[in-house]
Amino acid sequence: MKDKEKKQRSLPFRIFRVIGIILLVIVVAFAGLIGFLSVTEYKPEAKENVEVEGTALKTVSVGDSLTVMSWNIGYGALGDNADFFMDGGSSVKTADEERVLSNMAGITGELKMFNPDVLFIQEADRDSSRSERINEYALIQNAFKGYNSSFANNFNVSFLPYPIPPIGKVDSGLATFCAYPVSSSERIQLPIPFSWPVRMANLKRCLLVSRVKIENSDKQLVLVNLHLEAYDDGEGKVAQTKMLAEILNEEANKGNYVIAGGDFNQIFSTADTSAYPAQEGKWAAGEINVSEIQGEWQFLMDSSVPSCRSLDQPYENADRDTFQYYLIDGFIVSGNIEVSLCENQDLGFEVSDHNPVLLKITLK
Repeated sequence: MKDKEKKQRSLPFRIFRVIGIILLVIVVAFAGLIGFLSVTEYKPEAKENVEVEGTALKTVSVGDSLTVMSWNIGYGALGDNADFFMDGGSSVKTADEERVLSNMAGITGELKMFNPDVLFIQEADRDSSRSERINEYALIQNAFKGYNSSFANNFNVSFLPYPIPPIGKVDSGLATFCAYPVSSSERIQLPIPFSWPVRMANLKRCLLVSRVKIENSDKQLVLVNLHLEAYDDGEGKVAQTKMLAEILNEEANKGNYVIAGGDFNQIFSTADTSAYPAQEGKWAAGEINVSEIQGEWQFLMDSSVPSCRSLDQPYENADRDTFQYYLIDGFIVSGNIEVSLCENQDLGFEVSDHNPVLLKITLK
């Protein structure tokens, strides 16, 4: 009888002991994860020189016309089959190796068809779990032999533990390709709206600024590739846009020809977005009040075709008439450049959740 009572009294102790061990393991694992992220955190300098690869031979002069294209390629994994949890969808892993390669084949094929003189790419992965560790930057380099190219990380995390299942390793960023010799390329860090510990496993957004010498001129063609904040409370977008404007004005004041393009994750206040009203419960883009940006600038977004679609659901087999679309990709161009065309290419969001934007200009 006493042995039975002793066993009954010791049962709660054993239960609490097991619970305690489990909690201890969780605490140790969490501390280990925080330590790992702290040690491996990507901490870029405010400004860093970026390697320029390749050999470009074309020259550019005042009076020349050229084409520029910008495309957020959705790291090769956000085709029409994809939804994504950050936009209200359910998926974390959005493509297998076959689908990533298929998307990238479609992307490089479209790019080669347009064959722009300057190409801004956003969300190009090099060695990321989410895109099967396929080097997408190298694939585009291979398609654009004879161009100079440069790459700048804006997302570099050894292991992203969020959500369940985790995203894992991310090595992604901006890539600029240019048919003209690039004299220098620089990564400029933008304000980071996230604090510790979220900051450790989050994007460190930047500008990729490339410079091209103009024949028989002391001016430069300054190319600014960008991808501004998406999932912040709005303050990050404002701070990053302000810094962007300061850099653009600094270059314009020198008399340089300036082209800034990419995914702003915001709408220009002058753009007509009446065809793409914001739907309740969906991700909402910010707005750039262009009147607050000093200087002679042209703010270019083509409202005839959406530049981006929501990832709250897959696009294939969806009701296209009620889908949430956005107008967040475009260009800011200095006043000494004549613009003849800014046009979103309607590719049906088959290989990316963004459409590419084509710009045709002349240096005055």
